[in-house]
Amino acid sequence: MNVARPAGADILPLPGALRVAVILPCHNEEVAIGPTVAAFRAALPMATVYVYDNNSSDRTVAVARAAGAIVRSERMQGKGHVVRRMFADVEADIYVMADGDATYDADAAPALVRQLIDERLDMVVGARASEVDHAYRRGHRFGNALLTGILARIFGRTFSDILSGYRVFSRRFVKSFPVLSTGFEIETEISVHALELRMPVGELVTAYGARPEGSASKLSTWRDGWRILRTIALLFRIERPVLFFGTIGALLAGIAVLLAIPLGVTYAKTGLVPRMPTAILSTGLMILASLNLFCGLILDTVVRGRREMRRLAYLALPGIGAD
Repeated sequence: MNVARPAGADILPLPGALRVAVILPCHNEEVAIGPTVAAFRAALPMATVYVYDNNSSDRTVAVARAAGAIVRSERMQGKGHVVRRMFADVEADIYVMADGDATYDADAAPALVRQLIDERLDMVVGARASEVDHAYRRGHRFGNALLTGILARIFGRTFSDILSGYRVFSRRFVKSFPVLSTGFEIETEISVHALELRMPVGELVTAYGARPEGSASKLSTWRDGWRILRTIALLFRIERPVLFFGTIGALLAGIAVLLAIPLGVTYAKTGLVPRMPTAILSTGLMILASLNLFCGLILDTVVRGRREMRRLAYLALPGIGAD
């Protein structure tokens, strides 16, 4: 697949005095961080580039500084911790987030920023497209498609690439997002936050390249995939309690009815209940089913109140191009 360079990528006139920050989380990226910083400084000359080092044991910090980035550190290990720190510390109007491994196309950044401004969005996702098999492995592509499908089934709409680390945010998004994740599942949490608050968001297909020779990926297909699945399940329980607990209740009620049918037939014929343990089990399952249903209904009220508070916190901040 050929990915065309986005139109208008060379020039990016910004209205007013909008501050742009490029934020790059890093861990042991000595080989890649220099070219990454240089590429984003060339693509967005008006932006300030921040590199947040996450306990690197190589020369990542020195190379990033030499390339012209402002370097800060986060001691708690994990990408989620780094994103939380970046969102809290950096003050800007527009945030461009990418990985420090030189795999994302910095030349696409102006087009992503322009789309955010022109359409007054809160997030634009750089959906990955790669011509290099080992840059975006088949296992990762399959996992991404599977997780994206699950998210769409649960939340009704989604992005084509929920795991992309290349995103542009408005200040309103960044300062109203309560980061809870600790690791690479942060992209999933970001996507769900945008979907739950029904924020105006967009996507733009961008090139995705292979890592520079000598650098190694920190991703693990199975471990990180499991963590992302666990995060989706957790967010499903928290954000859709009626559906989550209602599904459990329906399963328990179905089992209870199946166990009770033979008992009902026997009772209709003889007036006796010969299998008392089965009757007790069926009754207990039906009680549990009812408890799950009412649990979901009560928690749904709590979730609605919490969602309203998050929405109000989001609306308290001006959006891009606000009058």
